[in-house]
Amino acid sequence: MPDMPRPRVLLLIPHLGGGGAERVMSLLAQGLSGEKYEVHLGLVTTRDAGPESFPPGVTLHTLGAAHVRWAGLPLLRLIWQVRPAVILAGMFHLNFLVLLLRPLLPAKTRVLVRQNGTVSSALAFGGLPRVTRILYRLLYRRADCVLCQTGAMASDLALEAGVPQSRLAVVPNPVNIEQVRGIAAMESTPWPGPGPHLLAVSRLSREKGLDLLLSALAVVRKEFPEADLVIAGTGAEEDALRAQARGLQMDAAVRFAGHIPCPWVCFGGATLFVLPSRHEGLPNALLEAAAAGLPIVATPASQGLVDLLRGQPGVWLPEALTADALAASLLAALSSMQPSQRFPHSFVDGYEAGRALSVFERIIDEQLANMPC
Repeated sequence: MPDMPRPRVLLLIPHLGGGGAERVMSLLAQGLSGEKYEVHLGLVTTRDAGPESFPPGVTLHTLGAAHVRWAGLPLLRLIWQVRPAVILAGMFHLNFLVLLLRPLLPAKTRVLVRQNGTVSSALAFGGLPRVTRILYRLLYRRADCVLCQTGAMASDLALEAGVPQSRLAVVPNPVNIEQVRGIAAMESTPWPGPGPHLLAVSRLSREKGLDLLLSALAVVRKEFPEADLVIAGTGAEEDALRAQARGLQMDAAVRFAGHIPCPWVCFGGATLFVLPSRHEGLPNALLEAAAAGLPIVATPASQGLVDLLRGQPGVWLPEALTADALAASLLAALSSMQPSQRFPHSFVDGYEAGRALSVFERIIDEQLANMPC
């Protein structure tokens, strides 16, 4: 009797050269069971996937669209070519496109989307087009399941987008804890000067609050004059942030490192990790810093983030989303820590890649079981 064909799972992401959402999809492509599924990875705005390494059983598709919004036809062709049993898309604008195309997809295809941020905060911040709220409410109901990083994010999405609770699932971000710890222990990126050394890993955009961090650093340097900051990431706000650093006379204290494919190499020499975001989901960069044991100062950028971090040893949460409150927490952390101190951060254990991947697989299997005959 011939073997039954494995169900095809198509993972979709714009590209792999970015932040936490891209790393999650990369880990899924590498970690989903090749015995259970035929795994396909679609990179929508990529022509050349570069050196990224995937298991031999993963089929890579690069569509090369100039922008996600213009990828409708090539994406539709790919889906009909692959005919996946399950699609999992991983960024909100790509989620919108897949759900907009849903009436044109093969009838039995199950569509899952992964939500990366808290919808109400993103909409309130004002950086998104007004139509975004309408798209959430019209399109997210078409998903068979919406995967959220925290319970607070799922509740928010149900309220803002009207997604039924039965179609929401809380799924932890997968973090390769042992790999992070191994690379961080190598300390391959030296930090010049005595420090303390602050590290932020972030897209350079306004919602990430790096302007607040620069203002806070200026306050910190009055007490710790050798304090410096490395910002790993790229984005539209880089010129404005560089100008702010110059205006604060901190050119020599702030280093814009650009995109670092593996920011863990910065962890070994860092004194603490800073998340200064105005609004946030549950960023992988923070979980990876926690895996390496770094002390953490993080703004109360979402309820899910506060729920995870409140009361944890080695974590300082500012009382408000302001530069002054951030500076106060940075000073409290630096004044109470021992040099090079690390913390166990046991809360990160639930995000270990193997555990998280088993949750993803359980949800995929549930969707396969519910496929119409």
